[in-house]
Amino acid sequence: MSYFKDDAEVYKYLGGVFRVANDVEGVGSNLRAADIVLRLDYSNPASSITVVLKEPAIEVIEGDSDLEPDVRMSMSADHGNQFWSGEYNVAVGLAKGQVKAKGPVTKILKLIPAAKPVFPLYRDLVSEKDVV
Repeated sequence: MSYFKDDAEVYKYLGGVFRVANDVEGVGSNLRAADIVLRLDYSNPASSITVVLKEPAIEVIEGDSDLEPDVRMSMSADHGNQFWSGEYNVAVGLAKGQVKAKGPVTKILKLIPAAKPVFPLYRDLVSEKDVV
């Protein structure tokens, strides 16, 4: 059973974490400093999120987008959840073939340290989902 019941939850949480991070001092600016368009294609449930990590604000586009991404990554939504929870190493996922990436890998690996301060924000965001 997948952590997310449908694509709406993927957009709410995996997309929402970027919206939350944008407004946190020092966190949003570090992500925007990447100055890239990132597309995340998830499976189980199928969903796509395009994230414009540029000044003046992070933009999150749910579903298909005509924007040409600098970096495109695909993985299961469960791996996306595990990553933002701080429990999954994307570099290992790339090596194992669990995560696929197109674009400059150096840009992807540079984003990972900028993402670490987002982990507690994500855990807070999904804490409401985890209450049964």
